[in-house]
Amino acid sequence: MIAQSRYEKVTDNLVALLTEIVGAKNVLTGDERENYARDETAKLKPVLPEVVIKPKDTGSVAKILKLANERNIPVTPRGGGTGLSGGAVPIYGGIVLSLERMNRILEIDKDNFVATVEPGVTLSDLYQAVEEHGLYYPLYPGEMSATIGGNVATNAGGMRAVKYGVTRHFVLGLEAVLPTGETIQTGGKFVKCSTGYDLTQLITGSEGTLAVITKIMLKLIAPPGRREILFIPFHELHDAIGSVPDILKERILPVGIEFMEKDIINMVEQYTGKEIPLHEHEAFLMIIVEADSEDEIYRISSRIG
Repeated sequence: MIAQSRYEKVTDNLVALLTEIVGAKNVLTGDERENYARDETAKLKPVLPEVVIKPKDTGSVAKILKLANERNIPVTPRGGGTGLSGGAVPIYGGIVLSLERMNRILEIDKDNFVATVEPGVTLSDLYQAVEEHGLYYPLYPGEMSATIGGNVATNAGGMRAVKYGVTRHFVLGLEAVLPTGETIQTGGKFVKCSTGYDLTQLITGSEGTLAVITKIMLKLIAPPGRREILFIPFHELHDAIGSVPDILKERILPVGIEFMEKDIINMVEQYTGKEIPLHEHEAFLMIIVEADSEDEIYRISSRIG
């Protein structure tokens, strides 16, 4: 069901103009639109967009937004559709602007530790590209098929946020198109800029409400030497929860910490068909640690206990 609004409807004339911009095969008005009516949010009813547009470059995005703005047509930007909060669902109908074709990795700058990418690049492709250059993008929100544009628009985090923070901590600059069709550049290949407002951080996490992101500069780091996962059982649930502040007070900074109750472990066993030991325990912590060597991993593990 489309929400009540004061927006106008998409007309055949507008579809014809959009087709001139991106080509007929990148304008969807038939049953294919159903694939763009939902994301991965549980129990959220799908909403069919009036039209799906798949631009290939910033210039096309600018023309589309300018047309939509002039005609008061709602636009919902869409990345990989992996979100869990309904952000890619076009509740007002109108246009779904799918950025899936804008999927180029434009540059991996090894000297400045910066990747410049388009918003439709998946995390899987990003990880592979930076690793081939001996670098590392440490964030992992949980879906390899998620796009970096969606990550930036939602300021995605994930379990590695314990050590590395969230997406905004790795966004150095953006190219974005405003609703009027104007294109702006923010930030750059530097950590600090004292000129004007920090528009990069304003747009990051704005979920498509301020602008459509068309290019992203990401900070990269050197890869860790080793990574290990520690699976620690606890007899009491509150002991597992209470141990986390104690670990952090010891100046141990894990990459991630996941808390699991016994019921969750039982579900995992049922789903995988594999038995997990230590059934007498009520709770578990899964702690991911990184270090430069195996000896350092062992020292960290010993301190965690």
